[in-house]
Amino acid sequence: MNQKQKQHAQETLCVQAGYQPQKGEPRILPIVQSTTYKYDEADDVAKLFDLEAEGHMYSRISNPTVAALEEKITALEGGLASLATSSGQSATLLAVLTICNAGEHILALSNLYGGTYTLFTSTLKKMGIEVSFINHNATPEEIRRGIKENTKLIFGETIGNPGVDVLDIELVAKAAHENMIPLVVDNTFATPYLCRPIDFGADIVTHSTTKYLDGHATSVGGIIVDSGRFNWEKSGKFPHLTEPDPSYHGLSYTKKFQEAAYITKARVAFLRDMGNTMSPFNAFLTNLGVETLAVRMERHSDNALKAAKYLADHHKVSWVNYPLLEGSPTYALAKKYLPKGGSGIISFGVKGGAEEGKAFINSLKLASLVVHVGDLRTHVLHPASMTHRQLSEEEQIKAGISPEMIRLSVGIEQVDDIIDDLEQAFSGNSKDGR
Repeated sequence: MNQKQKQHAQETLCVQAGYQPQKGEPRILPIVQSTTYKYDEADDVAKLFDLEAEGHMYSRISNPTVAALEEKITALEGGLASLATSSGQSATLLAVLTICNAGEHILALSNLYGGTYTLFTSTLKKMGIEVSFINHNATPEEIRRGIKENTKLIFGETIGNPGVDVLDIELVAKAAHENMIPLVVDNTFATPYLCRPIDFGADIVTHSTTKYLDGHATSVGGIIVDSGRFNWEKSGKFPHLTEPDPSYHGLSYTKKFQEAAYITKARVAFLRDMGNTMSPFNAFLTNLGVETLAVRMERHSDNALKAAKYLADHHKVSWVNYPLLEGSPTYALAKKYLPKGGSGIISFGVKGGAEEGKAFINSLKLASLVVHVGDLRTHVLHPASMTHRQLSEEEQIKAGISPEMIRLSVGIEQVDDIIDDLEQAFSGNSKDGR
């Protein structure tokens, strides 16, 4: 995004929320805490329900404050339009259901967040949607072999959670497009400040806004960003976007909304029916977080790289994964896709296995043990026994989760304080006193 686009994104926030600040007033985003809206004539409402006019009909479907956040994230990601949801899980679910029906198939990269993995292998399975997994560093030929006649999308994460492997977005996008299906990328850990997947060929981007976009552990939310670049009609594989929808009097989304067909259906069909809507207040808080995103991501990335180097040299650490740590398996990809920083997440193994890792976690003082990641404070957890505990041992290994793995979410505190905390935890947990 150039400077003019950034300025436009900032200046349109209040306007999108139906508020134009007067001279001398603060430029703030108002919270439109309302379920409904008043209209002048009955036909105005009818046009909204028939999708013949733009506007807000009911806050389950759209809201001025939420719309302002959507506008901002769209601009940051370089997309066409966005849809905010009540959680990152909801964003992933709606992103999939908008284009994938019962009896169809998804191809996913294996190093996914545990919640996404169970969504794909449990809930979607109950809905009749099959998901198969391939290694995150699969070759083009391996990806092609994984695509079936009924495959509707490929799903991956820019930076895997918690393995922090970097996805080769261009490679996967090319394989997807050769087979006329879209690539959906979860960009939660990278954020649009560090990487914009659409620039590298991704068609749809999702976020758990709960993490870095909010940045303060105050607001659960999610968002879907549509690039507007995938040609649904040319593909010929998505009749539910191209053929008439009986719930809207035979409307065809591609004919009516053209490049906005996907994100429109996500909103007016699935958000309408499922109701996993972001609240105006959470949109307001998330917007505040996004306004400091650039500053925070620089600090997270700088601190994490220093902490990763410290861990790599520690005698009680068996291995360290951090995207921009030299020697990391995906270092070359990180240099390409994350030139401004590797984000704030580190995975590493404590010698001695799971019990030693848990003892290390229990000895930390500054870093807190929470089921969360990606805010200002430093957090830590043990994925195998926490976020990925619903997976079998075999499934954990396939997802890159080893028993000794620790996930460290490095905050924006003074990095020396973070490293001192790690050191005292190692020392207090060392059997030989070192």
